[in-house]
Amino acid sequence: MIVSTMNDLPGYEVTEVLGDVFGLTVLVRTPSSQIEAGLRTFFGGGEARGLSKELHDGRLEARRRLIEAAEELGADAVLAMRFETSELRDNGLEICAYGTAVKARRRAS
Repeated sequence: MIVSTMNDLPGYEVTEVLGDVFGLTVLVRTPSSQIEAGLRTFFGGGEARGLSKELHDGRLEARRRLIEAAEELGADAVLAMRFETSELRDNGLEICAYGTAVKARRRAS
């Protein structure tokens, strides 16, 4: 499955647009990552590595679910893929990967 943030694929022809697809995941921040982020804020500077890892893993999961949704439609690629993150309540995050599922074929040389 080709996943691209571009609106087209160089060397490919889009033959059919199958529709929008998305993958969604919700993260609940662990107490340890919240404490780490709070300490970093209080004492200043530095990366909250625990929270960064949770966000990274959440994006990978949302992307994996996006690909599954596209495969269910029979897509060859997802174009214009984006991430959107929203805060949920006090300690949760919604991460959504979305794009357009398409059928595509490689152009003849």
